[in-house]
Amino acid sequence: MPSEPTVPGLFDMTGKVCLVTGGSRGIGFAIAKALGEAGARVAITARKADELEHAQAELCARGIDTFACQNDVGCEAEAAPLVTQVADALGPIDVLVNNAGATWGEAAETVVMDRWRKVIDVNLNGTWALTQAVATHCMLPRTTGSVIMVASVGGLFAQPPGAAQTAAYHASKAAQINLARALAAEWGGRGVRVNALAPGWFETRMTQATLDATREEQTARLPLGRFGDVATDIAGPALFLASEASRYVTGHALVVDGGMTAVL
Repeated sequence: MPSEPTVPGLFDMTGKVCLVTGGSRGIGFAIAKALGEAGARVAITARKADELEHAQAELCARGIDTFACQNDVGCEAEAAPLVTQVADALGPIDVLVNNAGATWGEAAETVVMDRWRKVIDVNLNGTWALTQAVATHCMLPRTTGSVIMVASVGGLFAQPPGAAQTAAYHASKAAQINLARALAAEWGGRGVRVNALAPGWFETRMTQATLDATREEQTARLPLGRFGDVATDIAGPALFLASEASRYVTGHALVVDGGMTAVL
């Protein structure tokens, strides 16, 4: 009889290969750091070479085996070559964290199609292409793997009137959450789990302008009375979904929002 895993063992990522898109800063960097500190070998991608180089150096300084690859998730043709590069450098991918994202703030009636497409291409089309490539080449043949869609509470509800106008972002994040459910149903019997993380307000470069303009109003809506701290509040939920600790969890959207959606 195999021995029962210990609780620390359930969160141990030693020997696992994890790919985190948009891993050079913000939520992506925090997740890459958490997975690496749990023992994983980590591949990070980003569009900007200087930010990627800085992130890789910081992760390596922490003793994390890190591979960095410049990549534009919004370009579907780059998905398969990226998987090959990561697999050649670190081994088959065990965990995919689809974190790279884009947004655009503008009244819905004036958004031109090119701006709409940019958001959808990164958040949905490119994310789908990479997920398909990782599953096809690394996960399904080995009947194991965990895919995490870093979505948003914006995929669960709209902003109130007068708040940020980001229709494409809301549409893409809702699609990510339901894509996770659909893939969980389709791939569950083949050993691959697919879940979504739905962060609320975290202080990142993408959210900074909105939070600076509406800080008091947004804070008042949060039962915990504060915004999420990228350095401490996203690592645990991400590690849970990536690790064996969540081995019986799939098709789920884990909300990490300080209680915002509890009081809507």
